[in-house]
Amino acid sequence: MRKKLTIALVAHDHRKADMVDWVIFNSDFLSHHHLVCTGTTGGLVRDALNEEGVFPEITCMNSGPMGGDAEIAAMVVRKEIDLAVFLIDDLNAQPHEADIMMLLRQCRIHNVPIACNRYSADLMITSSLWDDLSYVPMPPRYEKFERN
Repeated sequence: MRKKLTIALVAHDHRKADMVDWVIFNSDFLSHHHLVCTGTTGGLVRDALNEEGVFPEITCMNSGPMGGDAEIAAMVVRKEIDLAVFLIDDLNAQPHEADIMMLLRQCRIHNVPIACNRYSADLMITSSLWDDLSYVPMPPRYEKFERN
């Protein structure tokens, strides 16, 4: 991959083990990119990658409940995030549900690919489109569909 990506990594408490496994599995890829994580997830990601001998650039925001999801959403709006991986705990209520929905919404509005499970994250990071300099993503069209 020629382009250095900024990748947001977020994982709820019951999905952090999945995130650690995922970053270890993809450590070679991730070592070439800038990672932006919510607080606790970032610490776990850093520790796991350092144990693997991989030292990517990692920026840690606040924890999710303390505004980390909102901080990453703001980066999405400013076009500072290329890809987000958000492993969501769909089986337990989250006290900061509004921030979670805001991050997901901003990724959709600003056309930032977001993976919410390991399989989709693997598919996204292995896409050849990251290296295709002629590929330009189509911006979302927010208009009423009119049939001719």
